[in-house]
Amino acid sequence: MARKTKKVAKKSAKKTVKKAAKKVAKKSAKKVVKKATKKAAPKKVTKKSAPKKAAKKVVKRAAPKKVVKKAAAKKVVVKVEPRVTTISPYLNFTGNCEEAFNFYKSVFGGEFGYMGRFKEMPPQEGQPPMPEGIENLIMHVSLPISKETILMGSDVLEGFGPPFVAGTNFAVSVNAANDVAADKLYNGLATGGQATMPMSKTFWGSYFGMLVDKFGINWMISSEPDMKK
Repeated sequence: MARKTKKVAKKSAKKTVKKAAKKVAKKSAKKVVKKATKKAAPKKVTKKSAPKKAAKKVVKRAAPKKVVKKAAAKKVVVKVEPRVTTISPYLNFTGNCEEAFNFYKSVFGGEFGYMGRFKEMPPQEGQPPMPEGIENLIMHVSLPISKETILMGSDVLEGFGPPFVAGTNFAVSVNAANDVAADKLYNGLATGGQATMPMSKTFWGSYFGMLVDKFGINWMISSEPDMKK
């Protein structure tokens, strides 16, 4: 009887151990499966990491910024200063004007604004024919001394200006702001004097005239053409 009891006890013990082992194995297997499932399962997309919002942010960053009015390029406004009346000395010579002005240039410096010879002058109506041998004499020369002052001169020809007298061989040249101002100055200075060349358009483009006032002073009045027209 005792042996049978032992055998029965052993069998029941074995069954109990097997059942316990199976339970443990099942539990551990379930845990392993759960862990594996968690690792393999895709993570939930949160609102912050949503692809739509991320795409919107990228679009916002990549989108060109609106042009601010303040940053817009300003229009360049060129300020045109109104013309003013200027006065310059005009010197007369008898064939040595070029020599004299080369000397003045060596003293004052700068460059000639213009140097024209009588051969460049077309025939003038009402004027005597040009004498022979004077083609290369100076018809007009200008030497800028400063922004406001220009030293000017020419060789004197008989019939084309006042007679040459050493020491008084100069005239006062006035460059007016416009033709209307030039006429006003000319008419005013010629009162009681002598109009040697009435105001008129010249072949070099200026509105020009000459006169001797009642005190014997020679004047040259001119107005330059408006280059904006």
